[in-house]
Amino acid sequence: MSARILIVEDDRTFRGFLQTVLRGAGHAPEAVETAEEGLVLLARGQYDLILSDLKLPGMSGLDFFRAARGEGSAAPFILLTAFGTIEEAVAAIKEGVADFLTKPLKDPETLRTLVGKHLHAGSRERDYLALKETEAAGLPPVELIFAGKVMAEVHGLVREVAATATTVLLQGESGTGKELVARSIHLYSPRRQGAFVAVNCAAIPENLLESELFGHERGAFSGAVQTRRGKFELAQGGTLFLDEIGELPLPLQAKLLRVLQERRFERVGGSREILSDARVVAATNRDLGEEAREKRFREDLFYRLNVFPIELPPLRSRLDILPGLVDYFIRRFARLTGKELSGIDPEALEYLRRYHWPGNIRELQNVMERAVILGRGRVRREQLPDFSARAQASAPTEAPRLEEVERQAILDALEACGGNRRLTAEKLGISKRTLQYRLKRYGLIGDEE
Repeated sequence: MSARILIVEDDRTFRGFLQTVLRGAGHAPEAVETAEEGLVLLARGQYDLILSDLKLPGMSGLDFFRAARGEGSAAPFILLTAFGTIEEAVAAIKEGVADFLTKPLKDPETLRTLVGKHLHAGSRERDYLALKETEAAGLPPVELIFAGKVMAEVHGLVREVAATATTVLLQGESGTGKELVARSIHLYSPRRQGAFVAVNCAAIPENLLESELFGHERGAFSGAVQTRRGKFELAQGGTLFLDEIGELPLPLQAKLLRVLQERRFERVGGSREILSDARVVAATNRDLGEEAREKRFREDLFYRLNVFPIELPPLRSRLDILPGLVDYFIRRFARLTGKELSGIDPEALEYLRRYHWPGNIRELQNVMERAVILGRGRVRREQLPDFSARAQASAPTEAPRLEEVERQAILDALEACGGNRRLTAEKLGISKRTLQYRLKRYGLIGDEE
């Protein structure tokens, strides 16, 4: 695995030796003489690992580590130390330094092994956490999300854009797997060593959203008893996923635009500018172009986000993967419930194939969880919900318009939840704010509500 490595070492001969060894191992090392120069490079870009001498002219290696963490760098940090300062290096590990290496080196292999250990450990941990989060959310594995003919083009676009720092806008209906695609962009990218930080713009109260994104200083408002880093800082060197970006209030849209344009921001109640090195991937189930034309979304922000749009197709357009998804969910929920099921009857699978799936993969997940709970031996037609009122006609030309299907789905969910909008939003797999927007759009409530 090739990695970008920052070397800070004041001994020119030893600095050159470190570069030669790491370059020979397939990495891309950059070397400077002082910690101050190192901070300048960190402000310009992210590194996969930092190698620094403990004793430096000016700022020490430990102070350099503290400053780098303060600026949001999450790269593993290895200190180089002489035998006489090993105790200092051990103390530094308690502060978060990943490891230390004594000089002079016994042989180049010692350096290569230690660097490889921390690069691979970081990569494994991030991949493991991403998989655990995906499993906890009940989402299918990446290879199943990208399966099928329709998604082949999407997978190609994801692979191409992942290698860049370009802002990406994921568009598609609710439940199509936008967050999983965003995670894939992160894991395919050079930033995979950094954090993947997700924010649902519709799930956080408007008065708290600014602090959530940009952080706040102590005393910035009532209850701000200590300084807190926001999501942009937590995502330094990694990827920030802004889900349901269409729900972002207009005042915050202006602040987001500034970050995207100038790569800097300030915490709430603060005056110090913080450089941003977070790659932004945004997602929406709205037509942001139409929202911009109707002045509900800033046009300049839309163009800034829409640099590289990727449209995720609905489940009804990729029914070739339905058997694979059904099998995955049956096995997953059977394992969670301790039931033994051998699959699904062909009649039941065909019944699922004829449905239009307005809630997409998330809706299928909910349907299969219920079916597994009711199932005995195999999932059968009688264990599935009654889709007859909204099932697709066999001829594509007779299929209902998406707006009509969505409106009816909302009405049905509202009725099933006794008019409770919070429960309705949860049932549909959308935010309460999105439900409110849809209710107004389809004339189901007045503007004053």
